[in-house]
Amino acid sequence: MNRKADIIVVGGGPCGSFSALTAAKLGATVIVFEEHKKIGVPSHCAGHISLRGLQRLGLSLPREVVENKFNGAVFYSPSGCEFRVRFTSPVTCVLDRTLFDKYLAELAEQVGVEYSLGARVDSFVFDNDFVKGVSVEGAKMESKIVIDSEGCSSVLLKKAGLPALDRSMVVYGVEGEVDNVKNVDQDTVEVYLGRNYAPSLYAWIIPRKDDSAKVGLATKAGNPRKYLRHFVSHNPKAREKLKQSRFVRLSYHPIPLGGPLAKTYYNGLLIVGDAASHVKPTTGGGVVMGLNCAKMAGQTAYKAIKSGDCSETFLSSYQHGWKKAIGFDMAVMRRIRLMLNRLSDDELDKMISWCSDLHLDETLQKVKDVDFQGKALLPILKTPNTWIMAFYFFIASII
Repeated sequence: MNRKADIIVVGGGPCGSFSALTAAKLGATVIVFEEHKKIGVPSHCAGHISLRGLQRLGLSLPREVVENKFNGAVFYSPSGCEFRVRFTSPVTCVLDRTLFDKYLAELAEQVGVEYSLGARVDSFVFDNDFVKGVSVEGAKMESKIVIDSEGCSSVLLKKAGLPALDRSMVVYGVEGEVDNVKNVDQDTVEVYLGRNYAPSLYAWIIPRKDDSAKVGLATKAGNPRKYLRHFVSHNPKAREKLKQSRFVRLSYHPIPLGGPLAKTYYNGLLIVGDAASHVKPTTGGGVVMGLNCAKMAGQTAYKAIKSGDCSETFLSSYQHGWKKAIGFDMAVMRRIRLMLNRLSDDELDKMISWCSDLHLDETLQKVKDVDFQGKALLPILKTPNTWIMAFYFFIASII
């Protein structure tokens, strides 16, 4: 059965729902196709994000969505040295990602967005080099614009012969919920560095208020589940905290760290979220960055429909918009990621030691925005302390 809408969104994750919400509030008719039968299931990330980022997006979340708030973080070097940063008030929070995704979808439905669940999109539908809809299990669904929020897999982009994200910069995350966590500060996120535990990123313990926690890591090579098992059983600090814990469930998710796609617009098509690699290369955080870009995508799509021009020339304003907002910061964070990937465990140990010796915790307390930091780092990268300052901003982007 053929169906029509002004805009079809592929994927009912946060970025898909937020772009749909934005466009529908402006007056567009929107259908979201989500391959899973429930929104937010399975959960795809820890949901650790900045409170300021939520405020900037105008999101005031229900109490049950926010699992905990954090005043700081502790960073453990490969040998177990630690560096702590604390603030006088909370700067980040951890979300129940399933409830968060559902909340955004409910907001979208309230303004008329239609959700089709358990509906896998097979491909884009082209007409004279324009994307004019999608094929869902063989049925053609027509639209004036498609917003691709399919996630890191980029299946539709590949099928269409369009450039997808840089697979060489993708890491693979695994996370579990654990109970009975001991000796952790409930208002402090824990970050563990080291090639033996999480090469190419880090491991984490994110406490919740009921003595449970989210425990996970991401790695570029090898089996992430084996790395997680090794981390829990062999890292001295983590082993002591988790020795009485039991994993409730495990979830897996790829994380693109290569920076945004070179082109995120085509005739009748916009690309958002993980599919566009709108993810911080330093930490793998993609919610705030992705939602900011998703909002721009929804606005651009509506303007294109209103003007009757869905060409890539018109839609290019979307890319101009997100590049102006986050492009420089993303480029700098990508450079930091490449630098960090080259560091040995010995160098990471020195970094943590230097952070304490230089009292960087005092400097970090002055950080105003943990999401957009590239411009502040530009002059610092030219100094002799490039490595330590790059690590400083890596830390700042986590807390």
